[in-house]
Amino acid sequence: MKTRHYGSILMVGLMAAACATAGKPEAEHANHDAAPPATTPEPNAFPDSDAPASAPNTPEADESEDEAAPAPPQSNAATKGSPAPAAAPTSRGASSEARDDSAGSGSSRGASAEPAKKSARPFDIQPERPGLGTTWGETMASHVSNVAFERASNSPFSLTTIRYNDSTGITAMLHGASPIAFRTESAAVASNGLVTVRLVDSNGSPLPTFATGRDHLAQGEVGQRYMIELVNQSSNRFEAVVTVDGLDVLDGRSGSLSKRGYLLQPFATVDIDGFRQSMDEVAAFRFGSVRGSYAAQKGSDRNVGVIGVALFAERGATPVWSQREVNRRETADPFPSRFASPPIAR
Repeated sequence: MKTRHYGSILMVGLMAAACATAGKPEAEHANHDAAPPATTPEPNAFPDSDAPASAPNTPEADESEDEAAPAPPQSNAATKGSPAPAAAPTSRGASSEARDDSAGSGSSRGASAEPAKKSARPFDIQPERPGLGTTWGETMASHVSNVAFERASNSPFSLTTIRYNDSTGITAMLHGASPIAFRTESAAVASNGLVTVRLVDSNGSPLPTFATGRDHLAQGEVGQRYMIELVNQSSNRFEAVVTVDGLDVLDGRSGSLSKRGYLLQPFATVDIDGFRQSMDEVAAFRFGSVRGSYAAQKGSDRNVGVIGVALFAERGATPVWSQREVNRRETADPFPSRFASPPIAR
């Protein structure tokens, strides 16, 4: 039995003010130093997808998807008129002082006892991670409104990921192979071509993309603004829940499949180009350092470098042919029982 999931999702209204991609409906509402251990999980586009829908995603107070995303950390990219950013969190242990246990420690052992020496060990500073992250960019105008959409199921029929990095990072992720051999002009395809996903620059041109057997890798540069382009090539409406660096693009919190997303109208193109601050503004996606990324400033850079798009079908619409259903059709056995079986005992 299909689970009824009803709610309002965001639908695009106006083009972003700083976006030069005229002709498409603008929408905002998804080099390693050493090989990681085999047990280390890969970056997850939806880190909170297994959490119950009613549980808060972070220690912060719950807020509606209609409200602005949490105030950004201090950023040099903030433009005039943007809301005052919150102070960046202090790195754990970076400002702590060495503890002095010498005071009073020798009073009961006699005056000849030497005081304990202060530790000369330098502060523990985390090394800078290489590669790109997505920063909280300048404020851009982008109007959206709420529309009704009832999911056919709580589970998405398609889950697509695109990983991004700089040129040296792409080479490392290809394990030293020449990127030329993996270069592709095609976008990531969701559910047999119903929806395509790709990263494009501020002019709408696709970023250099490389396809491996399991991933699509997009190449960017520090300071470059980018957008997530979703193209619906079907006559059905879909809901798209999108994350960047493991953060939901609507509320800036950990991504979860239980959250609401953007509406994809039939045969329409939607460009998601920032973390939503309100129903009228977003903070642009710009490539920067991992340490300067929005995710790192929020507290964790574990999932930096991955973009996720989860697609949900609409209840009552034409059934969507998922890859799983196609595989079941293709592997159906016309003669599942090769030999006779004994009768059922009565």
